[in-house]
Amino acid sequence: MIWNPEFECMPRHERRALQLERLAATLRRAFERVPFYRRRFQEAGFEPSSLRGLEDLRCLPFLTKQDMRDHFPYGLFAEPLREVVRIHASSGTTGLPTVVGYTRNDLEMWSEAMARLVAAAGVTADDIAHVAFGYGLFTGAFGLHQALEKVGAAVIPVSGGNTQRQVEIMQHFGSTALICTPSYALRIAEVVEEMKVLDRLKLRVGLFGAEPWSEGMRREIEAKLRIFATDNYGLSELIGPGISGECLERCGMHINEDLFLAEIIDPDTLEPLPEGATGELVLTSLTKEAFPVVRYRTRDITRLTYEPCACGRTTARMEKVAGRTDDMLIIRGVNVFPSQIESVLLEIEGTEPHYQIVISRNGALDEIEVQVEVSEALFAGEARKLYALRERIAHRLSTVLGIGVGVKLAEPHTLARSEGKAKRIVDNRPRM
Repeated sequence: MIWNPEFECMPRHERRALQLERLAATLRRAFERVPFYRRRFQEAGFEPSSLRGLEDLRCLPFLTKQDMRDHFPYGLFAEPLREVVRIHASSGTTGLPTVVGYTRNDLEMWSEAMARLVAAAGVTADDIAHVAFGYGLFTGAFGLHQALEKVGAAVIPVSGGNTQRQVEIMQHFGSTALICTPSYALRIAEVVEEMKVLDRLKLRVGLFGAEPWSEGMRREIEAKLRIFATDNYGLSELIGPGISGECLERCGMHINEDLFLAEIIDPDTLEPLPEGATGELVLTSLTKEAFPVVRYRTRDITRLTYEPCACGRTTARMEKVAGRTDDMLIIRGVNVFPSQIESVLLEIEGTEPHYQIVISRNGALDEIEVQVEVSEALFAGEARKLYALRERIAHRLSTVLGIGVGVKLAEPHTLARSEGKAKRIVDNRPRM
Protein backbone atom coordinates (compact mmCIF):
# COMPACT_ATOMS: atom_id res chain seq x y z
CA MET A 1 0.00 0.00 0.00
CA ILE A 2 1.20 3.52 -0.84
CA TRP A 3 0.24 5.73 2.08
CA ASN A 4 0.63 9.13 0.40
CA PRO A 5 0.76 8.85 -3.42
CA GLU A 6 0.92 12.65 -3.82
CA PHE A 7 4.44 12.77 -2.40
CA GLU A 8 5.64 9.19 -2.80
CA CYS A 9 4.78 9.01 -6.52
CA MET A 10 5.46 12.64 -7.47
CA PRO A 11 7.29 13.18 -10.80
CA ARG A 12 10.95 13.92 -10.17
CA HIS A 13 10.93 17.44 -11.63
CA GLU A 14 8.00 18.40 -9.39
CA ARG A 15 9.75 16.95 -6.35
CA ARG A 16 12.93 18.91 -7.06
CA ALA A 17 10.91 22.12 -7.34
CA LEU A 18 9.26 21.35 -3.99
CA GLN A 19 12.64 20.57 -2.42
CA LEU A 20 14.03 23.92 -3.59
CA GLU A 21 11.05 25.80 -2.17
CA ARG A 22 11.33 24.03 1.18
CA LEU A 23 15.12 24.31 1.26
CA ALA A 24 14.87 28.10 0.84
CA ALA A 25 12.47 28.28 3.80
CA THR A 26 14.71 26.05 5.93
CA LEU A 27 17.83 28.12 5.22
CA ARG A 28 15.98 31.35 6.07
CA ARG A 29 14.76 29.86 9.35
CA ALA A 30 18.24 28.60 10.26
CA PHE A 31 19.90 31.92 9.35
CA GLU A 32 17.38 34.11 11.17
CA ARG A 33 16.83 32.03 14.31
CA VAL A 34 20.02 30.08 15.05
CA PRO A 35 23.19 32.14 15.69
CA PHE A 36 25.39 29.12 14.88
CA TYR A 37 24.00 28.87 11.35
CA ARG A 38 24.06 32.65 10.82
CA ARG A 39 27.75 32.73 11.67
CA ARG A 40 28.55 29.69 9.52
CA PHE A 41 26.61 31.03 6.52
CA GLN A 42 28.30 34.43 6.79
CA GLU A 43 31.74 32.82 7.03
CA ALA A 44 30.93 30.95 3.81
CA GLY A 45 29.75 34.19 2.16
CA PHE A 46 26.23 32.80 1.74
CA GLU A 47 22.93 34.64 2.06
CA PRO A 48 19.73 32.52 2.01
CA SER A 49 18.23 34.96 -0.50
CA SER A 50 20.98 34.01 -2.97
CA LEU A 51 19.76 30.39 -3.28
CA ARG A 52 19.01 29.63 -6.93
CA GLY A 53 19.17 25.84 -7.16
CA LEU A 54 19.65 22.70 -5.08
CA GLU A 55 23.28 22.56 -6.20
CA ASP A 56 23.94 25.80 -4.26
CA LEU A 57 23.71 23.75 -1.08
CA ARG A 58 27.27 22.54 -1.64
CA CYS A 59 28.48 26.08 -0.88
CA LEU A 60 27.49 25.63 2.77
CA PRO A 61 29.58 24.01 5.51
CA PHE A 62 28.64 20.68 7.08
CA LEU A 63 26.99 20.11 10.43
CA THR A 64 28.62 17.44 12.62
CA LYS A 65 27.72 15.61 15.79
CA GLN A 66 30.47 17.58 17.55
CA ASP A 67 28.73 20.84 16.58
CA MET A 68 25.60 19.55 18.32
CA ARG A 69 27.56 18.61 21.41
CA ASP A 70 29.28 22.00 21.46
CA HIS A 71 25.83 23.63 21.65
CA PHE A 72 24.35 21.19 24.17
CA PRO A 73 21.51 21.11 25.00
CA TYR A 74 19.40 23.77 23.23
CA GLY A 75 21.89 25.96 21.38
CA LEU A 76 20.77 24.87 17.89
CA PHE A 77 17.03 25.17 18.51
CA ALA A 78 15.17 27.54 16.19
CA GLU A 79 12.11 27.79 18.46
CA PRO A 80 11.77 28.85 22.10
CA LEU A 81 11.12 26.00 24.50
CA ARG A 82 7.50 27.08 24.96
CA GLU A 83 6.94 25.96 21.36
CA VAL A 84 8.75 22.64 21.87
CA VAL A 85 6.46 19.78 22.90
CA ARG A 86 8.87 16.81 22.79
CA ILE A 87 12.58 16.36 23.46
CA HIS A 88 14.62 13.30 22.46
CA ALA A 89 18.34 12.62 22.69
CA SER A 90 20.96 10.12 21.60
CA SER A 91 22.47 7.69 24.10
CA GLY A 92 25.59 9.80 24.66
CA THR A 93 27.76 6.70 25.02
CA THR A 94 30.68 8.44 23.26
CA GLY A 95 30.21 11.91 24.75
CA LEU A 96 27.44 14.39 25.45
CA PRO A 97 24.15 13.27 23.90
CA THR A 98 22.77 15.12 20.90
CA VAL A 99 19.47 16.75 21.85
CA VAL A 100 16.62 17.31 19.40
CA GLY A 101 13.37 19.19 19.94
CA TYR A 102 10.01 18.85 18.17
CA THR A 103 7.14 21.27 17.72
CA ARG A 104 3.60 19.95 17.22
CA ASN A 105 4.09 20.29 13.48
CA ASP A 106 7.38 18.39 13.73
CA LEU A 107 5.64 15.50 15.48
CA GLU A 108 2.95 15.41 12.80
CA MET A 109 5.61 15.40 10.09
CA TRP A 110 7.46 12.57 11.89
CA SER A 111 4.27 10.55 12.16
CA GLU A 112 3.51 11.08 8.46
CA ALA A 113 7.05 10.18 7.39
CA MET A 114 7.04 6.94 9.35
CA ALA A 115 3.47 6.03 8.33
CA ARG A 116 4.62 5.95 4.71
CA LEU A 117 7.43 3.54 5.59
CA VAL A 118 5.28 1.36 7.83
CA ALA A 119 2.72 1.02 5.06
CA ALA A 120 5.48 0.33 2.50
CA ALA A 121 6.69 -2.54 4.71
CA GLY A 122 3.26 -4.14 4.54
CA VAL A 123 1.69 -3.16 7.88
CA THR A 124 -2.05 -2.43 7.79
CA ALA A 125 -4.92 -1.68 10.15
CA ASP A 126 -5.39 -5.44 10.53
CA ASP A 127 -2.02 -5.90 12.26
CA ILE A 128 -1.12 -6.19 15.92
CA ALA A 129 2.27 -4.51 16.28
CA HIS A 130 4.70 -5.59 19.00
CA VAL A 131 7.16 -2.75 19.69
CA ALA A 132 10.26 -4.12 21.44
CA PHE A 133 12.35 -0.95 21.12
CA GLY A 134 13.15 0.76 24.40
CA TYR A 135 10.86 3.69 25.18
CA GLY A 136 12.44 6.85 26.54
CA LEU A 137 14.84 9.42 25.10
CA PHE A 138 15.68 6.95 22.30
CA THR A 139 13.66 7.88 19.20
CA GLY A 140 13.04 4.37 17.85
CA ALA A 141 10.03 3.28 19.89
CA PHE A 142 8.08 6.53 19.67
CA GLY A 143 8.84 6.99 15.98
CA LEU A 144 7.40 3.61 15.04
CA HIS A 145 4.63 3.70 17.66
CA GLN A 146 2.97 6.89 16.43
CA ALA A 147 3.16 5.75 12.81
CA LEU A 148 1.70 2.33 13.55
CA GLU A 149 -1.26 4.00 15.25
CA LYS A 150 -1.61 6.38 12.29
CA VAL A 151 -2.03 3.48 9.84
CA GLY A 152 -4.55 1.89 12.22
CA ALA A 153 -2.55 -1.02 13.65
CA ALA A 154 -3.10 -2.08 17.25
CA VAL A 155 0.13 -1.28 19.10
CA ILE A 156 1.56 -3.23 22.04
CA PRO A 157 4.20 -0.93 23.64
CA VAL A 158 6.23 -3.68 25.31
CA SER A 159 9.59 -1.86 25.25
CA GLY A 160 12.86 -3.79 25.53
CA GLY A 161 14.09 -6.50 27.86
CA ASN A 162 12.70 -9.65 29.56
CA THR A 163 12.72 -11.65 26.36
CA GLN A 164 10.73 -14.61 27.66
CA ARG A 165 7.91 -12.27 28.62
CA GLN A 166 8.14 -10.68 25.17
CA VAL A 167 7.56 -14.08 23.57
CA GLU A 168 4.69 -14.89 25.94
CA ILE A 169 2.98 -11.61 25.06
CA MET A 170 3.41 -12.24 21.33
CA GLN A 171 1.90 -15.67 21.81
CA HIS A 172 -1.07 -14.58 23.95
CA PHE A 173 -1.83 -11.25 22.22
CA GLY A 174 -1.49 -12.59 18.68
CA SER A 175 1.22 -10.17 17.53
CA THR A 176 1.62 -10.10 13.76
CA ALA A 177 4.34 -7.43 13.36
CA LEU A 178 7.60 -7.29 15.30
CA ILE A 179 9.43 -3.97 15.65
CA CYS A 180 12.94 -3.93 17.19
CA THR A 181 16.64 -4.02 16.31
CA PRO A 182 17.70 -6.94 14.09
CA SER A 183 20.13 -8.20 16.74
CA TYR A 184 17.30 -8.32 19.29
CA ALA A 185 15.09 -10.12 16.78
CA LEU A 186 17.74 -12.86 16.71
CA ARG A 187 17.69 -13.00 20.50
CA ILE A 188 13.90 -13.31 20.44
CA ALA A 189 14.24 -16.10 17.88
CA GLU A 190 16.59 -17.96 20.24
CA VAL A 191 14.09 -17.76 23.09
CA VAL A 192 11.23 -18.78 20.79
CA GLU A 193 13.23 -21.88 19.92
CA GLU A 194 14.04 -22.60 23.57
CA MET A 195 10.35 -22.28 24.52
CA LYS A 196 9.31 -24.30 21.44
CA VAL A 197 6.42 -21.95 20.63
CA LEU A 198 7.15 -20.93 17.04
CA ASP A 199 4.05 -22.73 15.77
CA ARG A 200 1.92 -20.77 18.25
CA LEU A 201 3.04 -17.35 17.01
CA LYS A 202 1.19 -15.33 14.38
CA LEU A 203 4.10 -13.11 13.35
CA ARG A 204 4.19 -12.35 9.64
CA VAL A 205 6.33 -9.20 9.21
CA GLY A 206 9.26 -7.56 10.95
CA LEU A 207 10.37 -3.91 10.78
CA PHE A 208 13.97 -3.66 11.90
CA GLY A 209 16.39 -0.76 12.17
CA ALA A 210 18.65 1.33 14.45
CA GLU A 211 21.77 -0.69 13.53
CA PRO A 212 23.40 -2.01 10.35
CA TRP A 213 22.58 -5.59 9.40
CA SER A 214 23.45 -7.77 6.46
CA GLU A 215 21.38 -9.75 3.99
CA GLY A 216 22.66 -12.87 5.69
CA MET A 217 21.23 -11.73 9.00
CA ARG A 218 17.93 -10.97 7.26
CA ARG A 219 17.79 -14.55 5.99
CA GLU A 220 18.53 -15.86 9.50
CA ILE A 221 15.75 -13.79 11.07
CA GLU A 222 13.23 -14.73 8.40
CA ALA A 223 14.01 -18.43 8.66
CA LYS A 224 13.92 -18.54 12.46
CA LEU A 225 10.77 -16.44 12.95
CA ARG A 226 9.02 -17.24 9.64
CA ILE A 227 8.47 -13.58 8.80
CA PHE A 228 9.07 -11.08 6.00
CA ALA A 229 11.73 -8.65 7.24
CA THR A 230 12.31 -5.07 6.08
CA ASP A 231 14.93 -2.47 6.91
CA ASN A 232 14.38 1.17 7.83
CA TYR A 233 16.80 4.02 8.46
CA GLY A 234 16.82 7.05 10.68
CA LEU A 235 19.00 9.25 12.86
CA SER A 236 18.17 10.74 16.22
CA GLU A 237 20.05 13.89 15.14
CA LEU A 238 17.47 14.55 12.43
CA ILE A 239 14.19 12.98 13.47
CA GLY A 240 14.65 9.35 14.45
CA PRO A 241 13.33 6.58 12.19
CA GLY A 242 11.44 7.97 9.21
CA ILE A 243 14.13 9.06 6.78
CA SER A 244 13.92 5.95 4.60
CA GLY A 245 12.63 2.40 4.54
CA GLU A 246 12.13 -0.62 2.32
CA CYS A 247 8.98 -1.49 0.42
CA LEU A 248 7.93 -5.06 -0.37
CA GLU A 249 10.28 -5.09 -3.38
CA ARG A 250 13.27 -4.70 -1.03
CA CYS A 251 15.51 -3.07 -3.63
CA GLY A 252 16.66 -0.14 -1.51
CA MET A 253 15.16 2.10 1.17
CA HIS A 254 12.82 4.80 -0.14
CA ILE A 255 13.81 8.25 1.11
CA ASN A 256 11.11 10.72 2.11
CA GLU A 257 12.58 13.25 -0.30
CA ASP A 258 9.95 15.93 0.24
CA LEU A 259 11.09 16.01 3.88
CA PHE A 260 14.84 15.33 3.61
CA LEU A 261 17.38 16.28 0.95
CA ALA A 262 20.10 13.65 0.48
CA GLU A 263 23.62 14.10 -0.89
CA ILE A 264 26.50 11.67 -1.31
CA ILE A 265 29.99 13.04 -0.70
CA ASP A 266 33.52 11.71 -0.80
CA PRO A 267 34.38 11.35 2.93
CA ASP A 268 38.02 12.31 2.24
CA THR A 269 37.66 15.29 -0.11
CA LEU A 270 34.15 16.24 1.13
CA GLU A 271 33.18 16.94 -2.48
CA PRO A 272 29.76 15.82 -3.84
CA LEU A 273 29.87 12.60 -5.84
CA PRO A 274 27.94 11.87 -9.06
CA GLU A 275 24.67 9.93 -9.06
CA GLY A 276 25.19 6.24 -8.40
CA ALA A 277 28.51 6.63 -6.59
CA THR A 278 29.13 5.14 -3.15
CA GLY A 279 30.09 7.58 -0.41
CA GLU A 280 29.00 9.26 2.81
CA LEU A 281 25.36 10.26 3.18
CA VAL A 282 24.69 13.92 4.02
CA LEU A 283 21.15 15.01 4.97
CA THR A 284 19.31 18.32 5.19
CA SER A 285 15.87 18.64 6.76
CA LEU A 286 13.29 20.48 4.64
CA THR A 287 10.34 21.07 7.01
CA LYS A 288 11.64 20.83 10.58
CA GLU A 289 10.75 23.78 12.79
CA ALA A 290 12.34 23.31 16.22
CA PHE A 291 15.62 21.87 15.03
CA PRO A 292 16.50 22.58 11.39
CA VAL A 293 19.44 20.52 10.15
CA VAL A 294 21.62 21.72 7.26
CA ARG A 295 24.10 19.32 5.63
CA TYR A 296 24.50 16.86 8.49
CA ARG A 297 27.34 14.39 7.98
CA THR A 298 25.77 11.06 8.92
CA ARG A 299 29.09 9.15 8.57
CA ASP A 300 27.07 6.34 6.97
CA ILE A 301 28.38 4.82 3.73
CA THR A 302 25.73 4.09 1.09
CA ARG A 303 24.66 4.68 -2.50
CA LEU A 304 21.54 6.32 -3.96
CA THR A 305 19.52 5.17 -6.95
CA TYR A 306 16.88 7.29 -8.66
CA GLU A 307 15.10 4.90 -11.03
CA PRO A 308 11.38 4.44 -10.24
CA CYS A 309 10.69 1.33 -8.16
CA ALA A 310 8.43 -1.51 -9.27
CA CYS A 311 6.20 -0.65 -6.30
CA GLY A 312 5.19 2.61 -8.03
CA ARG A 313 7.10 5.01 -5.81
CA THR A 314 9.40 7.51 -7.52
CA THR A 315 11.50 8.53 -4.53
CA ALA A 316 15.24 7.97 -4.45
CA ARG A 317 16.37 4.80 -2.70
CA MET A 318 19.42 4.26 -0.55
CA GLU A 319 21.21 0.94 -0.26
CA LYS A 320 21.72 -0.73 3.09
CA VAL A 321 24.42 1.13 5.01
CA ALA A 322 27.71 -0.62 4.23
CA GLY A 323 29.56 0.86 7.20
CA ARG A 324 30.44 4.13 8.89
CA THR A 325 33.41 6.36 8.32
CA ASP A 326 33.80 6.78 12.10
CA ASP A 327 33.15 3.09 12.92
CA MET A 328 35.56 1.95 10.25
CA LEU A 329 38.42 -0.05 11.72
CA ILE A 330 41.90 0.67 10.40
CA ILE A 331 44.00 -2.42 10.98
CA ARG A 332 47.59 -2.21 9.77
CA GLY A 333 46.58 0.40 7.21
CA VAL A 334 43.59 -1.56 5.89
CA ASN A 335 40.02 -0.23 6.17
CA VAL A 336 37.73 -2.86 7.72
CA PHE A 337 33.97 -2.57 8.18
CA PRO A 338 32.12 -4.86 10.63
CA SER A 339 29.48 -5.48 7.95
CA GLN A 340 32.13 -7.21 5.80
CA ILE A 341 32.91 -9.60 8.63
CA GLU A 342 29.25 -10.32 9.33
CA SER A 343 28.57 -11.13 5.67
CA VAL A 344 31.39 -13.67 5.62
CA LEU A 345 30.31 -15.37 8.85
CA LEU A 346 26.72 -15.77 7.73
CA GLU A 347 27.84 -17.38 4.48
CA ILE A 348 29.61 -20.22 6.30
CA GLU A 349 27.58 -23.22 7.43
CA GLY A 350 27.98 -24.11 11.09
CA THR A 351 28.27 -20.57 12.48
CA GLU A 352 25.58 -18.81 14.47
CA PRO A 353 24.69 -15.10 13.87
CA HIS A 354 26.37 -14.00 17.12
CA TYR A 355 29.89 -12.63 17.01
CA GLN A 356 32.28 -10.04 18.41
CA ILE A 357 35.28 -8.32 16.87
CA VAL A 358 38.14 -7.87 19.34
CA ILE A 359 40.92 -5.39 18.51
CA SER A 360 44.21 -5.49 20.42
CA ARG A 361 47.79 -4.32 19.99
CA ASN A 362 50.85 -6.57 20.00
CA GLY A 363 53.89 -4.33 20.19
CA ALA A 364 53.45 -1.79 17.41
CA LEU A 365 50.95 -3.87 15.41
CA ASP A 366 47.18 -3.95 15.69
CA GLU A 367 45.58 -7.38 15.67
CA ILE A 368 42.01 -8.40 15.00
CA GLU A 369 40.26 -11.49 16.35
CA VAL A 370 36.75 -12.54 15.39
CA GLN A 371 34.88 -14.54 18.00
CA VAL A 372 31.90 -16.41 16.60
CA GLU A 373 29.51 -18.95 18.04
CA VAL A 374 29.10 -22.29 16.30
CA SER A 375 26.13 -24.63 16.21
CA GLU A 376 25.46 -27.08 19.03
CA ALA A 377 26.00 -30.09 16.79
CA LEU A 378 29.33 -28.89 15.49
CA PHE A 379 30.67 -27.78 18.87
CA ALA A 380 29.88 -31.18 20.36
CA GLY A 381 31.46 -33.00 17.41
CA GLU A 382 34.97 -33.90 16.41
CA ALA A 383 37.83 -31.50 17.12
CA ARG A 384 39.13 -31.81 13.56
CA LYS A 385 35.85 -30.43 12.20
CA LEU A 386 36.10 -27.41 14.49
CA TYR A 387 39.69 -26.86 13.38
CA ALA A 388 38.65 -27.08 9.73
CA LEU A 389 35.82 -24.60 10.30
CA ARG A 390 38.13 -22.13 12.04
CA GLU A 391 40.64 -22.36 9.18
CA ARG A 392 37.90 -21.89 6.59
CA ILE A 393 36.58 -18.78 8.36
CA ALA A 394 40.06 -17.32 8.79
CA HIS A 395 40.92 -17.90 5.14
CA ARG A 396 37.68 -16.38 3.89
CA LEU A 397 38.00 -13.32 6.15
CA SER A 398 41.61 -12.77 5.12
CA THR A 399 40.62 -12.99 1.45
CA VAL A 400 37.79 -10.47 1.81
CA LEU A 401 39.54 -8.03 4.16
CA GLY A 402 43.07 -8.26 2.79
CA ILE A 403 44.69 -8.85 6.21
CA GLY A 404 45.27 -11.80 8.51
CA VAL A 405 42.47 -12.38 11.01
CA GLY A 406 42.46 -14.52 14.14
CA VAL A 407 39.34 -16.62 14.69
CA LYS A 408 38.04 -18.00 17.97
CA LEU A 409 35.10 -20.41 17.94
CA ALA A 410 32.78 -19.91 20.88
CA GLU A 411 30.36 -22.33 22.48
CA PRO A 412 26.68 -21.64 21.72
CA HIS A 413 25.03 -19.00 23.93
CA THR A 414 28.31 -17.75 25.42
CA LEU A 415 28.75 -14.40 23.65
CA ALA A 416 26.92 -11.41 25.09
CA ARG A 417 23.38 -10.79 23.83
CA SER A 418 21.76 -7.40 23.34
CA GLU A 419 18.22 -6.25 24.01
CA GLY A 420 18.88 -3.10 22.01
CA LYS A 421 21.74 -2.21 19.71
CA ALA A 422 24.34 -4.96 19.52
CA LYS A 423 27.88 -4.21 20.72
CA ARG A 424 29.94 -5.91 18.03
CA ILE A 425 33.36 -4.30 18.56
CA VAL A 426 35.59 -4.59 21.63
CA ASP A 427 38.60 -2.33 21.21
CA ASN A 428 41.31 -3.21 23.75
CA ARG A 429 44.00 -1.01 22.22
CA PRO A 430 45.57 1.43 24.70
CA ARG A 431 44.18 4.95 24.50
CA MET A 432 46.66 7.59 23.40
